[in-house]
Amino acid sequence: MKTFLKWLILAPVGLLLLIFAIMNRHMVTVVLDPLSSDTPGFEIVAPLFLVLFLTGMLGVLAGGVVTWFAQGRYRRAARHARSDIERLRAEADGLRAQLSPRLPAIERGRDAA
Repeated sequence: MKTFLKWLILAPVGLLLLIFAIMNRHMVTVVLDPLSSDTPGFEIVAPLFLVLFLTGMLGVLAGGVVTWFAQGRYRRAARHARSDIERLRAEADGLRAQLSPRLPAIERGRDAA
């Protein structure tokens, strides 16, 4: 069911992107030199759909990087919590090991009472 719903959403989106790419095939010039107005130092000539797709992908990538840095404190807290859990489990196992030889004697004491 989950796969069906995924394809139910992704198929129309993919079709719309394909139609957009077909309809916007004309070439555009993207100038990446803001200081030179008469003769640009660096320019790219590419189809409009490619420029827009690459810009969108760059935006998604930049957003992911910013989110990754913003969530660093939560990852650090999870690491500390994980190390605390491991330390406490080791301590509990050690206490169980110390207590286990005494358990049969305690059980015998209950039976005698």
